[in-house]
Amino acid sequence: MFHASFFKISWGDFGPALLEGLLTTLQYTLVGFIGAVVLGMLAALMRRSNLKLLKFIAAVYTEFFKNIPLLVIVFVIYFGLATSGIKLDAFASGTIALILFYGAYLSEIFRAAMNGVDHGQTEGAQALGMKGTAIFFHVIAPQAVRLALPGMNAYLVDLLKGTSILVTIAAGELMAQGQVIAAKTFAPLEVYIVIAVIYFALCYPVSQLLLWIERRVHRGDPLFPGRRRRLQKIRRELAETYSVTTATMRRVP
Repeated sequence: MFHASFFKISWGDFGPALLEGLLTTLQYTLVGFIGAVVLGMLAALMRRSNLKLLKFIAAVYTEFFKNIPLLVIVFVIYFGLATSGIKLDAFASGTIALILFYGAYLSEIFRAAMNGVDHGQTEGAQALGMKGTAIFFHVIAPQAVRLALPGMNAYLVDLLKGTSILVTIAAGELMAQGQVIAAKTFAPLEVYIVIAVIYFALCYPVSQLLLWIERRVHRGDPLFPGRRRRLQKIRRELAETYSVTTATMRRVP
């Protein structure tokens, strides 16, 4: 009886709806993660600031949003603010909630990564005459990114899955489309199994790609194209210098 009633839905009729939900999920993920990275980095820099007020504000933000469920944040923004006259649509509410929630966690990852860079390298850069901004972008940031990659990768996949919570505000993402299809077909088991498979087909390749990038970075491969070109140029110059030096030494009697 189970087999007779399973997979009887004409999925071709619901293909456009699933595609729309998939694209909306990716939009939430992209905007939410970029916003969370920016906010998390800002909070991490504030935590490292010498100004106590900035440290306090960043600490309150981080601890507050780390200890509140994402669903509560979504409801406060979407339903709560509406009662105060601030009406945001589902996309704005969902992305703001994702940014606030995951930005708090990413700020801790970034702060730990920056603290993990040996202080002696900062002192060495200062001895070479480098200033604060140059030290951060050329000395601290490249190494901190390497240290932060595992945590960033994990939270990117978690954010992708976390978009399913936005079904509670009819955000139009993949889970919301699945809920609509289940209501139309009266086949929730089949529908939600298919939705689960789609999420797996999204998350697993992304996690493996991020793991591959992480391994390459930890091997010492440059993370950014500009840095790769600079390293290649330095290697060529070193090779030429070595060749010239070797040739000169051979001519010396």
